[in-house]
This record gives sequence, structure tokens and C-alpha cells, in this order.
Amino acid sequence: MTDATQLTDEYWMQFAYEQAAIAASKQEIPVGAVIVSQNKIIGAGYNAPISLSDPTAHAEVQALRQACAHLNNYRLPDDSVLYVTLEPCTMCVGALIHARVSRVVFGATEPKAGSLVSARRLFETGYYNHVFAFEQSVLHSECSEQLSLFFKMRREQKRQQKLQEKALNDQG
Repeated sequence: MTDATQLTDEYWMQFAYEQAAIAASKQEIPVGAVIVSQNKIIGAGYNAPISLSDPTAHAEVQALRQACAHLNNYRLPDDSVLYVTLEPCTMCVGALIHARVSRVVFGATEPKAGSLVSARRLFETGYYNHVFAFEQSVLHSECSEQLSLFFKMRREQKRQQKLQEKALNDQG
């Protein structure tokens, strides 16, 4: 990867990171995504399965929906790049294949559900009618820390809730 490509990837990943912050503010797992074509964001999204009661409302799918609606086409342009703060899962990789994204750039790896380099390496296991290039670890530290802080906060909230429940039970 050239220095210019790395700087470009970091630039656009900042926008995905901002989308992830929106997800966190809504108590969703902080994952954000943007799709870029011709040096413009054509789709953006953040994780929203809880608030939308939709298990498919991952950041990547939300960004795909917005980009495809913007283009009035279910296929993305040849130069389209998805920037996402967390390695895509199997469902999202499938959606990205069908949409014909040309490249995926992600921040943090996902050891349990990541489907490009972690838990599964889908492109190594079979034939696909479209394969995209991918780059990992762009703004890795920032993306990983955002997720870690979110889960730390969530654990603390659960701990506080248990303490409050115990205090109420002890009073009653």
C-alpha cells in the first residue's frame, strides 16, 4: 500500500469512525461504515439492529442500502470502497459481494465473527461470482479502543444494575 493510499484510507475511515460513535450514543455496538465512489461518500451507516429490531441492520448493510438508494441501483460503481470500523461478518461479506463493492477497508479485526481474516476466511474457501480486495488495520487502535470502551461501559452499567437490584432486594 502506498503512503497516498494509506492517507486516503485513514481520511475516509474517520467518517466511518464517526458513524460508529453515533451507534454508541444509541447504545448500539459501535460499528460505522461509509461507501466512497468518485471521492464522495455515497452511503453511510452505523450499527442499528437493536433500535430497528432488525438483525440485518449492520453498519455495512445500512451504508449499502443508502448508497444503492442514492444510485437507484443495487450494484455499486466499479470504484466503490467500503470503509468499516470492524471486520465484516459473513452476512455483510455476502451483501458486499452481491453489491459488487470493489474494495473493503476495515479497522479492527473480529475474532468471533470476522469473515475476511479472522474466524472465517471466506475468499479462501470457495468460488464467488465477485471478489473484492480488502485492507485491514486502518486506524486499528482507534477502532479497537472505541469498541473496548463501549463494552467496558456496558459491563459497568450491568454491574451497577445488579448492585441496585441487590440493594432493593435487601431492603424488601
